[in-house]
Amino acid sequence: MATRYPSGINTPIIYPGAGGNALFTTGKAYFVDSVTGSNGNNGLTPEDPVATIDYAVSLCRANKGDVLYVLPLHVETVSAAGGLDLDVAGITLIGLGSGANRPQINFTTVVGADMDVDAADITMVNFRFTGGFDALTGPIDINAADFSLLNCETGDVTGQATDFIVTDANADRLLIDGWVHRGASAAGADTAITIVGGDDITIRNFWIDGNFAVAAIENVTTAGVNLSIYGDRQCYARTRNAADVIITCVATTTGNIGPNINMCLQDNAINVTEALVGAAMQFYTPLGVVNADNESSMDWNAVQTADA
Repeated sequence: MATRYPSGINTPIIYPGAGGNALFTTGKAYFVDSVTGSNGNNGLTPEDPVATIDYAVSLCRANKGDVLYVLPLHVETVSAAGGLDLDVAGITLIGLGSGANRPQINFTTVVGADMDVDAADITMVNFRFTGGFDALTGPIDINAADFSLLNCETGDVTGQATDFIVTDANADRLLIDGWVHRGASAAGADTAITIVGGDDITIRNFWIDGNFAVAAIENVTTAGVNLSIYGDRQCYARTRNAADVIITCVATTTGNIGPNINMCLQDNAINVTEALVGAAMQFYTPLGVVNADNESSMDWNAVQTADA
């Protein structure tokens, strides 16, 4: 575990899923643990943690490099709209542990229960987000620029979230890297992520599975500028819905889809071309599509670039 230092943390923390970037900070470090913590503690050591992420955020200062270390097996219950509000700019939240031991943020009680990202330049690393209530309408709600979600997992537990991650036009330069989404196999979801507008949004290195009535990844309402969806390594996206759409974008959205995306469709039908929608975008192979068991994928059959 990182050691306490007079002006922050002197041990580098490696960001999983983000190219091995190391974090050094001269900001304050706070520790969070729902098992042993209390919001009456100062949170400055693992032995004296606060109990909730929401309270720990309130202790942070904007743009000073403050870091929250959330201990293994922590559970944050979010039961209202804005029940967890990331409203301090420039902070980093790091979940400690691996697999099911990673800190869990569970959304429950009402369909609008969510975590709001309301300040710029925030990073979250290594968390599990779980849908503990049916028909959640956007439990991760991103409303500010330069948010990074790294090596995190989202998934349905009770029912199906309608859209698990949602953004608005303020979410410029959003980065989602190393994302796993485990949606329910039953119908009820529209998307894993819905993007409204935004400049220079990047979604890369993902594993997505769910029953998506609209698409696994959707850009809707407002065109995005320079939207990038791709893999540095092989990505996977599956829909278990007869809509058979993996990515759909507003017709005037610009950017790129691919390379390195493997896609699995529900129906053995004429649906390969329709799996990706983005008329003003560029597509970079390999983009593999399979639509039946015991079959090998084929290259996505778009119009090929010609040497004109």
